[in-house]
Amino acid sequence: MAFGRLDRDTGSAPMSEINMTPLIDVMLVLVVIFIITAPLLASSIRLDLPRSDAASAGNAPASVMLSVDKSGQAFLNDKPVSGAELAAQLTGIASADPDTELQLRADAAVPYGRVVEIMGVAQKAGLGRIGFVAEPEKPAP
Repeated sequence: MAFGRLDRDTGSAPMSEINMTPLIDVMLVLVVIFIITAPLLASSIRLDLPRSDAASAGNAPASVMLSVDKSGQAFLNDKPVSGAELAAQLTGIASADPDTELQLRADAAVPYGRVVEIMGVAQKAGLGRIGFVAEPEKPAP
């Protein structure tokens, strides 16, 4: 025949094996990522510190209890105070000991704005340590 051959070449057979090289490359990259990020996941250093009688905790800082009822009335150490009296008394407390902690107990019905207002008065007076007091949840029956 003049126009071409009739016997055709079938070509290469399809590959039936998985090429493992790209899979191994991806796995090695993941291993390197995990090796680098694993130390960053530990947020604290665990130490077994030695024990000593001399290593006792110092005196706890003084604290002042400030309560706010549903109506927004403030009570400093269970005594009702107005806004001006509160600022004056907190300023006196802060000048005596700036490390005094203000423990703020606010009713759940008190508007958030009132709580922020009282926190602002305390911070202006010089009390930077403010703790919020809450009751623990009751266990489910």
